[in-house]
Amino acid sequence: MGDKFEFSAGYAYMHFKSLPTANLNGFDVSGQYKVRSWLGGVADVSGEYGQVGGVSSQVYTYLFGPQLCWPPRRISPFAHALFGAGYFSGGGYTNRAIAAEYGAGVDWKIKTRWSWRVLEANLVETRLGGVAEHSARVSTGIVFHF
Repeated sequence: MGDKFEFSAGYAYMHFKSLPTANLNGFDVSGQYKVRSWLGGVADVSGEYGQVGGVSSQVYTYLFGPQLCWPPRRISPFAHALFGAGYFSGGGYTNRAIAAEYGAGVDWKIKTRWSWRVLEANLVETRLGGVAEHSARVSTGIVFHF
């Protein structure tokens, strides 16, 4: 079947749809175990940082779920639905809530064990502070296959 594991890490940008909205920058790290060439289980952790309403803030998500992968080629698209927890901290206020992420992306194979995650685009849903947020997150980075 080929590579069963992959690890990715890179830059993430989130348009956080809170009140007020904010543009945040940070990281996205994930690991995938492939149970089939087209299906894997993913664990994803991200953190974004910036100013929300003029207050230094951070948003973290810890998500898990299935990912559909097109068979490995030079260009390999994927799609996933992940579920878990979200965390917000800013101005002395903190909150934890359930979270979900729905998205897709495309990897471009550079070498046998390395790919570039050209683009991953996600809709991130949280209920931080009891308010439903539907935020957009895009990321790019490197993927290591083993």
